[in-house]
Amino acid sequence: MDLLLRNGTIVNEGEVFKGSIVISGERISRIIREEDCHRMDFSGMEILDMTGLHIFPGVIDSHVHYREPGDGRKGTIESESRASVLGGVTSFMDMPNNTPPALTLPLLEEKYSIAEETSYANYSFYLGAGKDNLQEIKRMNPKDICGVKLFMGSSTGNLAVEDSDAVENIFRYCPTLLAVHCEDNGIISANLNKAIKKYGAEIPAKEHQHIRSAAACLKSSKKAIELAKKHNTRLHILHVTTKEEAEMLADLNDPSITGEACPTYLWFSSKDYENYGNLIKCNPSIKSEEDMIALRKALKDGVLKTVGSDHAPHLFSDKLKPYTECPSGIPLGQYLFQIMLALAKEGVFSLEDVADRTAHGPARCFELKDRGFIREGYYADLAVVDLGKEYAKLSAPASLCGWSPFSEKEMSFPCSVIHTLVNGCFVVKNGELTGDRHSLRLKFDR
Repeated sequence: MDLLLRNGTIVNEGEVFKGSIVISGERISRIIREEDCHRMDFSGMEILDMTGLHIFPGVIDSHVHYREPGDGRKGTIESESRASVLGGVTSFMDMPNNTPPALTLPLLEEKYSIAEETSYANYSFYLGAGKDNLQEIKRMNPKDICGVKLFMGSSTGNLAVEDSDAVENIFRYCPTLLAVHCEDNGIISANLNKAIKKYGAEIPAKEHQHIRSAAACLKSSKKAIELAKKHNTRLHILHVTTKEEAEMLADLNDPSITGEACPTYLWFSSKDYENYGNLIKCNPSIKSEEDMIALRKALKDGVLKTVGSDHAPHLFSDKLKPYTECPSGIPLGQYLFQIMLALAKEGVFSLEDVADRTAHGPARCFELKDRGFIREGYYADLAVVDLGKEYAKLSAPASLCGWSPFSEKEMSFPCSVIHTLVNGCFVVKNGELTGDRHSLRLKFDR
């Protein structure tokens, strides 16, 4: 039986309009504008009234760290995808810094096998770039894997590639999108040594922005862009954090070199270290309010093409440790969409911007097959939102780690995700998990 989502407000491809969506199996079969509904025969369909609700293309979170395999205490593919779909995410792309790191195609396929059995959302996994796995990178099939992840600076896990010849060859031979974490380890190490001399073991959280500084990001991003231009690499710079990097990408205006925003850097600024401390310690660091405002503008203007959560669960007890022992990363996958909608309520973005940067942009950037848009023939991946219903369930995040920065504060978001459909299946209905799963491996039109 076909499913009719009737009388919703559809946000898609630069438009906001009243209409209805017919879903046949896994896919959208018809999109009907309000003025044409009276001519349609809906008999024999299951009808759900969407009056007062906005229907967005499902969020494609192209940057998550779900921790499985290797650290199931913090998160698993099952637990973290469950949290994400509660926030309107219908597809995710997971990073390779697992234990062991996903540096080979067989290890990558093990992750796909786990996701096939347990994931609530559609899935893909990055192959990690290491100093000596170039043959694996050359052998990968660009139609089956979202991309290659290169750490040009160290973060959680030990995947940084600092050998210049190895980095050069990764840029030269990567057959698909190369997603890069850009920070310069030399600058970071020097800054950290200065901080240790000044503070000893009691480095305050606010120093993180100076240790993992804007200069460290800018130097590394410039190097990545030089190599991408030299080797004609499809480069995607992850978690851009500085005004200067955003300006550099705007001046470049090259469709083969793109940048990602993260909600962390759109919502928080360095003034928040005082209230949140190491809970908002992440790599790259959260920087100044001027940087935050510049990143918002860059995302609004389309200089930054995608928004990824950089969801990174850690045990709460570990986040309470002193600076040098506290791991970097924030669990925000459940709240990526909520943050973007809250910023839209504030007038920072339009609803059309939100749909574009959370769904259309990732679909274009990664050349996803039949996803990221509300189109006839595309998979029915949808997030249905009540823009007037406050979301106050922040004290108990669904992530296995059980916390977020918001769970430690009395606050709410102004909008709520009501339904999430993955391939035409309700995985979230009326704000609650249904227990149903119908996820698929993402495919790419490359």
